[in-house]
Amino acid sequence: MAAIELIKEKPLNPTARQFVEHIEKFRSPVEAMKLMRYFKTGEGQYGEGDVFMGVRMGQIFEMAKAYIDMPLEELELLLQSPIHEIRTGALSIIDKQARNKKTTLDQRKLLYEFYLRNTHRINNWDLVDICAPHVVGGYLYISGKPRDVLFELAASDSIWERRTAIVATGYFIRKGDIEDTFRIAELLLDNKEDLIHKATGWMLRSAGQINRPQLQKFLDKYAATMPRTLLRYSIEHFDKPLRSHYMGLKRAG
Repeated sequence: MAAIELIKEKPLNPTARQFVEHIEKFRSPVEAMKLMRYFKTGEGQYGEGDVFMGVRMGQIFEMAKAYIDMPLEELELLLQSPIHEIRTGALSIIDKQARNKKTTLDQRKLLYEFYLRNTHRINNWDLVDICAPHVVGGYLYISGKPRDVLFELAASDSIWERRTAIVATGYFIRKGDIEDTFRIAELLLDNKEDLIHKATGWMLRSAGQINRPQLQKFLDKYAATMPRTLLRYSIEHFDKPLRSHYMGLKRAG
């Protein structure tokens, strides 16, 4: 059953309590086990302390559409939950608010500040990826504000703030603005975390679709020394001979 089928119409004054009561209808112990394996949760792993109730992402995203008008004070309550899917719902809602063309610049600023104020609760790769591009990157691009915050996040001790820094540039890339992607990627080359390598390679690959020569220039300089996963993600759209060339530089390095 689709999540939206349980809502006859959008709640007029959506609350965190309503959202939690609604999402509980989709709890599944079987799905919860699948999600725990997929997200590799547990002591010493990503998302330590997360609890999964077993709700599919598609159901959560449908619910977010119905609860798009939820105010930030209620969303803050959702984000305090230890349950991963509830926090996913909160972040999906603010992402949809940020994407809405009717959202004013002042409202975008509040969403942006909300995200940065709550990075300690955004503790897995999917939570970052849901909304960092439109909530963080979108606000910085549309407002024209200085992007120093991304470079500060890139230097953070938090893996999730570092991932936010590079993933947020995804919005810039869609607008043909790729310089900060390369600058932040350069700062993240020495990171030890695989999830940073994957995100950085993903953004470099996307930037390369805008300007292939600039990506190749970057790779000519760093391919021999950059982490293998990062390099592999960066060159996924290259033809086989060119992929072999850059992987060869890595082996030679």
